Amino acid sequence: MPTPDRIAFTVFGFDVMWYGILVALAIALTVAIICLRAPKHGVTSDKMLNYAIIVVIVGVIGARLYYVAFNWDWYGLDLARIFQLREGGLAIHGGLIFGALALLILCRFWKDHPLNLLDLCFAAVPIGQAVGRWGNYFNQEAHGGPTDLPWAISIQTAPGVFESVHPTFLYESVWCLLLFVFLMFVDSHRKFKGQTFLLYCMLYSVERGLVEGLRTDSLMLFGVLKQAQVLSVIIFIAALIGYVVLNRRADLRKKAKLEKAQSEAPETIEAAKTEPETAVDETAAEKSE
Repeated sequence: MPTPDRIAFTVFGFDVMWYGILVALAIALTVAIICLRAPKHGVTSDKMLNYAIIVVIVGVIGARLYYVAFNWDWYGLDLARIFQLREGGLAIHGGLIFGALALLILCRFWKDHPLNLLDLCFAAVPIGQAVGRWGNYFNQEAHGGPTDLPWAISIQTAPGVFESVHPTFLYESVWCLLLFVFLMFVDSHRKFKGQTFLLYCMLYSVERGLVEGLRTDSLMLFGVLKQAQVLSVIIFIAALIGYVVLNRRADLRKKAKLEKAQSEAPETIEAAKTEPETAVDETAAEKSE
């Protein structure tokens, strides 16, 4: 894969970057899917769009602040650089954390079940990540170390000097695309509220933790640990615990509901197992008498 041109086109002397186009496209696609699927989660598309407007703004700000915080040695020298989003520098973990917090706060005010909306949103988030990661390709960032693999990308390390490196943005893009397909299926057949969200947290953390090991431009923690890997481990463990707890509660609720139904009308339950339609009709007739 060749070294790309960062500039998509120029309008009146203003360069429009591929990075910005792809990030905007990623956000628009994610929001569109969320709003279209909102009625399946008991929320109107219009209300979900209101959520999205606020969550996206907070998420972008959070993504930038997160990135700046872990690169303060650079941005602290010139605060004006903080606002140069055209140069790149959005940390997906920051965007996801700030966006999720904004969603939870809004759910409290607008009286919606937080886990229900987290499922709705995070089923669609991976497709946005799959698209948005290509912005890193055009910015020649978020790549790995040297490799001679056939799918390596060529980056310019110095004037006239090029190097073939791991396209880690591509690895994450493919994973997120597959994750999107999987979570769409899960969300349509979810067993309990929070299932889709927690599966996203676990599966994205696995990929991010592994791929981050290949990257050469990772944000660092204490100068020795890759913060994305540390955070991925924490999120995975927390999500796994949450999944086990909620899954167990769902099983207990189902068991209790079945036991209650059996204790109230065991004959009806047995009849329903063999002749469901007839049983329903007979029960209805008995009630009418």
